Amino acid sequence: MQATTEETIVIQKTKALCQTIVEQPEFRQIRQSIETFLTDDSAKQQYQNLVEKGDALQQKQQFGMPLDNTEIMEFEKHREVLLNNPVARDFLDAQRRMQQIQESVMQYVGKTFELGRVPTLEDFPAGGCGPSCGCGH
Repeated sequence: MQATTEETIVIQKTKALCQTIVEQPEFRQIRQSIETFLTDDSAKQQYQNLVEKGDALQQKQQFGMPLDNTEIMEFEKHREVLLNNPVARDFLDAQRRMQQIQESVMQYVGKTFELGRVPTLEDFPAGGCGPSCGCGH
């Protein structure tokens, strides 16, 4: 997709939505948690260790190789260390909340294209919490 220099009304409204998101106190908290994590080398290393261990386990599973208990325990140990670090824990929570905001916006935009109008809560699947929940319903 190529960026256009012409600022259409859709782009103007999209920028207004972005500004509204940025101005939300929750968004500022999310960004602060992310920035704090990015400046904490220990937390970043713990996170990287967990990701590497998880990737290795996932790759073994994809190739049909059995996982031994030692590998799983090692992964769980790294996971526990990460979750016991408040900076890392706040970062993971910030990632989750950021994803929920993104999913909510995308669900509304997607439903608008699908319906050809602004959706209401009734337009989202029954049994779900609605697009602002982020629970995947």
